[in-house]
Amino acid sequence: MSDTSSALPVPQSLDALNTRLRERFAQMSPQFQAGARFLLDHPQRVPISSMRAIAAEAGVQPATLVRLSQHLGFDGWQGLRELFLEAIELGPQPYANRARQVIREGDAARMVPEMFRVQHNNLDLTEAGAQASLAQAVDLLAGANNVHVAGFRACFPIAFTFQYVYRLFRPTVHLIRGEAGTLEMELRALSPRDVVTVISFAPYSNEALVVTRAARTAGAKVLALTDSTVSPLALDADVAVLFSHESPSFFPSITAGIAVVETLVEMLLARKGRGAVRALELAEGQLHGGGAYVKPGS
Repeated sequence: MSDTSSALPVPQSLDALNTRLRERFAQMSPQFQAGARFLLDHPQRVPISSMRAIAAEAGVQPATLVRLSQHLGFDGWQGLRELFLEAIELGPQPYANRARQVIREGDAARMVPEMFRVQHNNLDLTEAGAQASLAQAVDLLAGANNVHVAGFRACFPIAFTFQYVYRLFRPTVHLIRGEAGTLEMELRALSPRDVVTVISFAPYSNEALVVTRAARTAGAKVLALTDSTVSPLALDADVAVLFSHESPSFFPSITAGIAVVETLVEMLLARKGRGAVRALELAEGQLHGGGAYVKPGS
């Protein structure tokens, strides 16, 4: 695969640059992809960090960023960086490495405030970057015959929360579980009028990619809840909603992912209106009547 490119018009805005990065991402070399992913996912770092620091965070050599800039039509790094300066959005360590760091830096007095600070930051970053995509996601979901939801491993709680709460007022919401090797069987139910919501962040679950590809084969729409505009899910989605999963602990945080699906459910309830309220009242009555909850005083 060649890293050189024929003469291209220089992108004149950050949006134009991001569009070019996404369009050319699949054809880039792995080193270029690493640099492009950082530019797309951490634009706020580019104006305030040196090229060497950005290269270190992206896991590439500084020369790679220069060649990537030229590949995109610029004379060099500075020309690309100027787009970020003119327009002041959400890459992973192995869990074991992060666990070692937690142990080395272990300080109970520090851990509690740091954890909550990072969770607040995840929510702030996600809120700032997801306003438009959340509205697009609601439009997609509201028009579907059926909504299928898939999230595996760390993302299963996010998927389950979405399906459980959304199903309280919409019975055509289905959780794809893939238990006992039945994933392929469950995917047979997908149809062109459906929307498949797939949730995953780096390192991406193989099952999430299987579901995404099956949705495309079936002609269904894909809503990706993920961590990068160039994640394998986002690149093949009709709408992508990004959420941040940073954590000072060894395991990624799902706090912002839960916030995203709770926000989607609230927006969908408001969209459906009185019909959703009636369905919710019926579901609540069935739960209470069926003994799902402990009665006061019992």
